Amino acid sequence: MDTSGTDVPPPITLRANSPRVAVFRKEHFNAAHRLNNPNWSDEKNTRVYGKCNNPNYHGHNYELIVQVVGPIDPETGYVIDMKHLGDLMQKHVIDRFDHKNLNLDTDEFADLNPSAENIAIVIYTILRNQLSEGLDLKIRLYETERNFVEYPV
Repeated sequence: MDTSGTDVPPPITLRANSPRVAVFRKEHFNAAHRLNNPNWSDEKNTRVYGKCNNPNYHGHNYELIVQVVGPIDPETGYVIDMKHLGDLMQKHVIDRFDHKNLNLDTDEFADLNPSAENIAIVIYTILRNQLSEGLDLKIRLYETERNFVEYPV
């Protein structure tokens, strides 16, 4: 795999019976959004989404936890360099979504309702493309202290 010019590190050399370890990185971002289905009436949108359908939008202080699972590289002792993972999250997620109106300021949600579920899937897709094969990825996204989603399950 040619990784020149990308953020993707070279593939990890797997050894038989290499232990797999989960590593986690947490970041925060703030974003506004509105949950709205344009095919529904205002009444139905309000009934289904409640305050989240406010036409003036509303915001959240999102907490993003990225889990990467893989074998420990025998040369580095890492599953993934945490600095590298943090840099990927910053460049590809935080810089893209922080202090943005997800509905208006991002291509990803121009035609996709920015529910926590959809945001998690979008973040997964973005980061999956930046990681080496052989590493598993899971996204946990807290929209509030009590409400969070995980993808994949």
